[in-house]
Amino acid sequence: MSGEIDVLVVGAGPAGLATAIRARAARLTVTVVDGAPGPPVDKACGEGLMPDGVEALRRLGVDPASLDCPPFRGIRYVDGETVAEGSFPGAPGLGVRRTRLHAALIARAVEAGVEIRWGTRVTRFRGNTPQALPARFVVGADGLLSRVRRQAGLEGRAARRRRFGVRRHFRLPAAEVPRVVEVWWGDRCEAYVTPVGPEEVGVAMLWEGRTADFDTLLAGFPRLAARLAGREVLSRDRGAGPLRQRVRGVVRGNLALVGDASGYVDAITGEGLSLAFHQADALARALAAGDLAPYAAAHRRLGRLPDGTTRLLLALERRPRLRRRAVRALAADPALFSRLLAVHAREAPLASLGWTSAARLAWRLAKAGA
Repeated sequence: MSGEIDVLVVGAGPAGLATAIRARAARLTVTVVDGAPGPPVDKACGEGLMPDGVEALRRLGVDPASLDCPPFRGIRYVDGETVAEGSFPGAPGLGVRRTRLHAALIARAVEAGVEIRWGTRVTRFRGNTPQALPARFVVGADGLLSRVRRQAGLEGRAARRRRFGVRRHFRLPAAEVPRVVEVWWGDRCEAYVTPVGPEEVGVAMLWEGRTADFDTLLAGFPRLAARLAGREVLSRDRGAGPLRQRVRGVVRGNLALVGDASGYVDAITGEGLSLAFHQADALARALAAGDLAPYAAAHRRLGRLPDGTTRLLLALERRPRLRRRAVRALAADPALFSRLLAVHAREAPLASLGWTSAARLAWRLAKAGA
């Protein structure tokens, strides 16, 4: 077909750009299209990169140090008066504004030879290929409410529970910016505080079921609300949802889905960006080989642990008494919390937990309950 390119990526967010960069490294011709009028594009995002995501970003050719963003050393859970904190065993995570990350990925993609067409919406397909943009392969990277996913017939059934997110940025004195990501647990709502600059934090709210705005949700966390009272607001609120997106599959013919478009459980673990980068790497290898089947298998493998962790935390979120016991258990055993974080951040294999860690957690849960 005249003018056919190797890979057309629909969606110029982090997942789509990462896929494009990796595909160009394999010497494929790549065009990325996005309906937004131009970059950078700001969206609701937790803005925390886990340590493995930071390393994946480095492999894409983006120096994390060039982003001038603060590292975070671990995760802190706050549930009422109970505080549990775990640390990553190796390299730290990175808090980075979505706009800054997006700009860096765009620059890297252009440097790699990716063509990016802004203000271009893909609405008409012939089979799995946009009529006006013929390509050997099409990648749907157009987010939670993916139009490509629907067009390809890969949309799953709607989730019974509906969860949403909204975020806002605040300026804080440098001494008050946390060196960890804070997770505040409340009644059917969690607040996430992520350091994203020397004097800036992003605060994201995740909740289930009801219509709500940021200030109403923040009022459910009196201590956090008092800490943010009177602080300069640095961004307008941005929301997303429903978060749960089921898919029938991630490959159909010459089309593949990546990132949030390829299915999403929840943002409760903060794993979204890191997982998208791993998926992009696996997809680029499949594109280079001319066979998307290995990507479908890799996608399942990559999502197994984070999806399982996400479902576990959602189960705890919906059972406050059990959740409080779990947070008390982790508060009493920071080393165990750190070991769980190492597995979550792919710095240690699941097998490294062993029976000893499972027994310690069970004993701590029992003791916390008592």
